[in-house]
Amino acid sequence: MKTKDERRHFSRMPFKLSLRLREQQSNLTFPAITTDIHAAGIQIETDAAVSLNMDVEIWPEEYGLDAHYGHGEVCWIKPPTQNNPKTRCGIRFRHQVDWPIPLQVLTQRYSAYQGEKTRPKFILDSIVDGIFTVDQNKKITSFNKAAELLTGWSEQDALGKACSHVFKSNCCATACILAESVRTQRAVENRTLFITHANGKRIGATISATPLFDADNNVVGGVQVFRSVQSLLDRAVILDNISDGVFTVDTEWRLTSFNRAAEQITGRTGAEVMGKPCHEIFQASICGKSCAIAATIKSGKADKNRCIHIKNIDGVQIPISICAAPMYDSGGNLIGGVETFRDLRPATALPTHQYQQRRIGDIITKSPAMNKLFDILPALAQKEQNILIVGESGTGKKLISRAIHTLSNRREGAFVAVKCGELADPLLKEQLFGPSPQINGAVPQGGELFHAARGGILLLAHIGKPTLPVQVKLLQLMARDPAETNVLIIATSATGCEDKAFYRLNVAKFEMPPLRKRADDIHLLIEHFLEQCNRQKKRDVWGISEEALQILLSYDFPGNIRELQNIIEYASILCISGMIQTQHLPPTLITGQ
Repeated sequence: MKTKDERRHFSRMPFKLSLRLREQQSNLTFPAITTDIHAAGIQIETDAAVSLNMDVEIWPEEYGLDAHYGHGEVCWIKPPTQNNPKTRCGIRFRHQVDWPIPLQVLTQRYSAYQGEKTRPKFILDSIVDGIFTVDQNKKITSFNKAAELLTGWSEQDALGKACSHVFKSNCCATACILAESVRTQRAVENRTLFITHANGKRIGATISATPLFDADNNVVGGVQVFRSVQSLLDRAVILDNISDGVFTVDTEWRLTSFNRAAEQITGRTGAEVMGKPCHEIFQASICGKSCAIAATIKSGKADKNRCIHIKNIDGVQIPISICAAPMYDSGGNLIGGVETFRDLRPATALPTHQYQQRRIGDIITKSPAMNKLFDILPALAQKEQNILIVGESGTGKKLISRAIHTLSNRREGAFVAVKCGELADPLLKEQLFGPSPQINGAVPQGGELFHAARGGILLLAHIGKPTLPVQVKLLQLMARDPAETNVLIIATSATGCEDKAFYRLNVAKFEMPPLRKRADDIHLLIEHFLEQCNRQKKRDVWGISEEALQILLSYDFPGNIRELQNIIEYASILCISGMIQTQHLPPTLITGQ
């Protein structure tokens, strides 16, 4: 903390600024107004019940500086009087503050102050922005400490010299900012140019200028405030090096800034999105009436840690958590909004495998085992040959059968599915095999179901479940030539349950890999099932925690994909919205029993 003597070298200025004061113990905040300010301390007027040595935080409400906190303690107090109903006090900062007040504001406030009859020698030596004044001949008449640091010139060497000699900017000769301000007798704000450091290095700078008037309202010179562009770049670098996406919008919901993390999460560049409506870029699940920024404007409070989803440039839904807040100017007018968002996908969701995501019909995969099957499936579907699919329960045999139908020349024909385990029903037998007095009689010609599948595909699911006499009839059906019957048959059977006779048929045979051999697909399938739950059951669950995902990755899944789907549906009921955590999973997965 600075001593009293150390604080005295800081210049003060009667600079009025709207603030918020927070008493750290109670966490309550109160409005305050500065009466003067410097980097080591501040004098304010407030309605807050302050006391000596009270620990406080204070920050500007104006100009988007609400994240710039000054920590300090109350060092003196003047109670309210009849002439001044507010408490006046001094606050000693624990560390020197840096409030980057807009250049045009500094310029205008300083210009007004210079117009007083008593002109002090100082020029905001405590402010980090460079400030200098010139007379009517463009000779420098004052030069603050920040100007010394930014240019490498000392005040003593700069005073009396032409400003063009000191700064050697790229616009000194033909487009002098100060000359324009003096000529028009109006402020010129936020121009960007290059100046030359005393060591000869070129420096990018942003400047504002205002004419100076005497008591008779005659122009007697000008004042210019400038800051190195590097200070602005440093702030942009900070935003670009955080993992959370950050963007801002104006009052028409058009994007005005977009940091590097936002680019990485969405797959879009800042240059591409700038000026476009935010809903067009993010396509979020809450765009419209549920907009987070709109909600904060209505409530006056920040909207924190909402879990939603957006779409990236490829149309893939991405779960994120968001924090949003409106932005207001010093007059309390809405000027836009700011939102930060965090990618909720676990690190394991990143593409570390050699295969890209592929989809056929309702089957999605990126596992090597399924990709090998996907490679042969189109050619297999084009052959007029009956097919036998073997695999554990829940591996997706029916889905792959439908995918074959979609890829085949029979896609315009019917897809008729029969559960062979239900063939104990005499009516179902007759519908499949046709009327027959004895099950072991003549070769079946096919019943109503068989004829309904003409020109298409007949799926015989679970052919290993019926009794042996019924299996014989199924074998006889499958042995028939699809070209003769105009029906292509796909049969499915669980591994180890089918009769060996089925393998002697002239059919194409392949096996569906179990989920434990498709570990790369587990997280992909979780996202797919969550999307289904959200759409069909009006839920709002858009991710799974790393801990919960690891439990599922280490599970053996005897019920395969169907079991995973049931687990996700169960978890989404308990979770309702947000991210699935370990406590939302079935207890048997946690206990292992």
